[in-house]
Amino acid sequence: MTIWLNGQMLPAAEARIDPADRGFTLGDGLFETIRIKDGQPRHLPRHLARLTAGTALLRLPLPYESAALSEAMAALIAATGTKDGVLRLTLSRGTGARGVLPPPDARPTAMMTVAPAAHMTAPVAAVIARSTRRNEHSPLSRLKSLNYLDSILARQEAAERGADEALLLNCAGRLAESSIANLFLSVGGRLLTPPVADGALPGILRALILERHGAEEAPLTPDDLARADEAFLTNSLGLRPLLSVDGAPVGNGSAGPVLARLLAEPDL
Repeated sequence: MTIWLNGQMLPAAEARIDPADRGFTLGDGLFETIRIKDGQPRHLPRHLARLTAGTALLRLPLPYESAALSEAMAALIAATGTKDGVLRLTLSRGTGARGVLPPPDARPTAMMTVAPAAHMTAPVAAVIARSTRRNEHSPLSRLKSLNYLDSILARQEAAERGADEALLLNCAGRLAESSIANLFLSVGGRLLTPPVADGALPGILRALILERHGAEEAPLTPDDLARADEAFLTNSLGLRPLLSVDGAPVGNGSAGPVLARLLAEPDL
């Protein structure tokens, strides 16, 4: 496996990240997951814009310009011969002394890896997580940070309860998202998704659906699942029909026409 690490292409077995790297010790960093289609990273400007916004919020230096990152991605994709796959860009603050205060002269660690395609298309039976909630008051709810422990807890709970996925409520009891995806409901002819203010991650496909397909942000509760005609989950790797939640069907319990229309759009 070939990876890109701090400007160098090398075999994964030869890669080294310092044990004092704050990404490992504190989860101090960000990542982006980018789908590769026909040998090209999809929606790359949007991913890089979100990464840049995240580094600004965390005051984390971004050691490469967008053009340099784009060139590095193209080189890694070419080196691995990937036509259809997933690229992950991970950025940590780099090494630092013990304690939570970042060093004033941080030297970030940047890594890119490529994996085979993992398209998100299978239907989903979900549960509403009881073990954890999404903190809509935290600025981290708007970032793809290296700390995914709430999502891990929720996904473990889903598996223990025999489900494919978990939906996360926020601190006010409203729907926020799933453990790895944004949530959309079709209710009475309106396509709705929880607002970022309620803890929804500003996802890439989420933004495209809001811009192009008349979707609206609206506060949603578990009761809205019972009123929905259909529901689906989205992230950068695809769109999945949400067929049931806590054992109750959503709509008629099958994929609906709104999702079918979206799946027919080649640029999503």
